[in-house]
Amino acid sequence: MDDAQLLRYSRHILLEGFDLEGQERLQRARVLVVGAGGLGCPAAMYLAASGVGSIVLADDDVVDASNLQRQIGHGTADIGRAKVLSLSATLQDINPALRLDAVQQRLQGEQLLVHVAAADVVLDCSDNFTTRLAINRACVAHRKPLVSGAAIRAEGQVAVFNLNAGSPCYACLYGEDNPEENLTCSESGVLAPLVGIIGAMQAAEAVKILAGYGEPLDERLLLLDARVMEWRSLALRRDPHCAVCGQPG
Repeated sequence: MDDAQLLRYSRHILLEGFDLEGQERLQRARVLVVGAGGLGCPAAMYLAASGVGSIVLADDDVVDASNLQRQIGHGTADIGRAKVLSLSATLQDINPALRLDAVQQRLQGEQLLVHVAAADVVLDCSDNFTTRLAINRACVAHRKPLVSGAAIRAEGQVAVFNLNAGSPCYACLYGEDNPEENLTCSESGVLAPLVGIIGAMQAAEAVKILAGYGEPLDERLLLLDARVMEWRSLALRRDPHCAVCGQPG
């Protein structure tokens, strides 16, 4: 690490338990961020600023005027532009040394498995249940830590699903055949700063996992009601009969 990098990341390096070794781990890391919207923007921006060496962004959407209320990685001039390209430009401006791979499509099937296998940590910043389940299955298959976030109306949640740390998977909590309909911001609304809070927390959990710093949010689900700014923490346990991560037979 040269002098410029030491200066840039000095506030990390000064942290007890983080140190130079933790920062070097970040620089060697590869993170997959699925979704370049309300959660993906702040999450990816903090990952880039923190010094993560390589980020893969995946999203098939384009920037719309209604996104600008909360998706802070995009600007007015980006309307009509692919979100992964718009956000990539923002990230490159934050950290020119960042290695970026912009995947302008919805990851699924074999391609999702390939990208998950190549990542050290996966961030689920998507907005639909089908994608979340697919990401979870891929992370379980390759035993990759999954940092999951969600936000709707004034309610948010964040959790880390990491089989290597003994935590459950996403399907242990929600099942594979959840009958709940997908809620969307366009139908239900969302408080703008809420996605920033949850996205930043996803980035924090990813940084902690990669740097070996602190205690990641394993086996817990944090729930936020932003209307009263009240947090709840729920203990999570693995489901031995889970269709995704449970023991066969």
